[in-house]
Amino acid sequence: MYGDMIRQTSWRALLLAAGTALAGFTPANAADLGGNCCADLEERIAELEATTARKGNRKVSLEIGGQVNEAVLFWDDGGESNAYVVTNDNARTRFRFKGKAKINADWEAGYALETGVRTANSKRFTQDNPKGNDTATDVGFDLRDSYWFLKSKTYGGVSVGFQADASDAITEINLTQTKDFAKLSDMEDTGLGLTLRSSANGQLTTTGAASARLSFRRLIGDAGDQPGDGDRRHNLVKYETPVFAGFTGQASWGEDDVWDLGLRYAGEFGGFKVAAGVAYGETTDGGDTNTSCNIRLGTAAAGNLDQQCSQFGGSVSVLHEATGLFASAGAGIKTDDLLDEAAVFAGQNADDEQTFYAFQAGLERKFIPLGKTTIFGEYYNYEGGANNRRGIAANDALDPFGGSASAIWSTGLEAYGFGIAQGIDNAAMVLYLNYRHVEGELTLKQIGGGGVASGPTADVGLEDLDLVQTGAIIKF
Repeated sequence: MYGDMIRQTSWRALLLAAGTALAGFTPANAADLGGNCCADLEERIAELEATTARKGNRKVSLEIGGQVNEAVLFWDDGGESNAYVVTNDNARTRFRFKGKAKINADWEAGYALETGVRTANSKRFTQDNPKGNDTATDVGFDLRDSYWFLKSKTYGGVSVGFQADASDAITEINLTQTKDFAKLSDMEDTGLGLTLRSSANGQLTTTGAASARLSFRRLIGDAGDQPGDGDRRHNLVKYETPVFAGFTGQASWGEDDVWDLGLRYAGEFGGFKVAAGVAYGETTDGGDTNTSCNIRLGTAAAGNLDQQCSQFGGSVSVLHEATGLFASAGAGIKTDDLLDEAAVFAGQNADDEQTFYAFQAGLERKFIPLGKTTIFGEYYNYEGGANNRRGIAANDALDPFGGSASAIWSTGLEAYGFGIAQGIDNAAMVLYLNYRHVEGELTLKQIGGGGVASGPTADVGLEDLDLVQTGAIIKF
């Protein structure tokens, strides 16, 4: 008992000493900070809580990011010239939410939600439509990603939902800043929604509804997507392997049926950075309208639309770190397997292939403290076969037969250009300026009796297109 009394006396002494010390210091601290310090601090904390993005739980992380990419695009189609302010669809404005949670040392789960934003569409605008808003998603919001995933360091990962397929961007691999404003392969994103103009009479084609008229982008696989490249407009199941010696494999399937396989590589050796990839895919879904198959049979409204095409593509990008010299190349081929079944081409031995190749090379170095400077040149070439999704009406500006309707027998597009970009590291920003000269090729076949394109063929003269684009992308 005596020991307990000593202990209680000692604790009382310590508390008395601490109280005396606090009593001595409190008035001075209050005088330094102001008499209302705690109330001000609590009010500020409440303000921060009210303006901070919150998430539903503390187990799954939330990351908010995105970018804004707007530009001024000057164009001259041989008969008219103008300039529009557009959202640069090479890497359009967007915002995203993503996150993940660690399950154990090997497994994690996560999600991604991403929405694109277009104020005006750099690949859809026309001479008469500066916004390019022919359909609901051409301008405004469009869904890019909505999926969840499970991922293992040992076994790889599976994702389910609306997402890019295994071959998406496989022909566009690029280690430099040009990927955000002047893609290596996806030529349509810079002004190719402009309608074709005849070099013979200087008039624009008027066949079909405004959104379906022949434009420069329609010369590339009809939908503007280069052969060999995939898409991100499908609901898919996708598997991705773990990284092995720099290689990663992917496989995806969905939409009854779209499927593809891809293999990618990223590595460094001998002072070079290298990124590359190849992919093969097939589309056999009659109801899927989000493909660039040139041949479609039947109608979606009647429920008997049919299409089938296969493709193979790839690209490689190499950057020499010491000098900043770089080169990137992409190529692809697509085959429309139903061409012989299209009534308009029955028995005509039409070409069922589409091919392209593209190069981009230059110098990317940090010449000034602001960030990297990129100077580059580029070349693109596309050749495509017959197309039953478009045609030319009799007496159209592009009609070469003097009053007869015609089918598209073949198309082509050639482009070259150059540009410069300046990164601003402290603002996560890139300023850019680039020029492209585009030449289109169009061969039509006269439609004769029975609706078959059995008449003669004729090349249509088209005005060239010149494009100058300047703008900036800022990421957040």
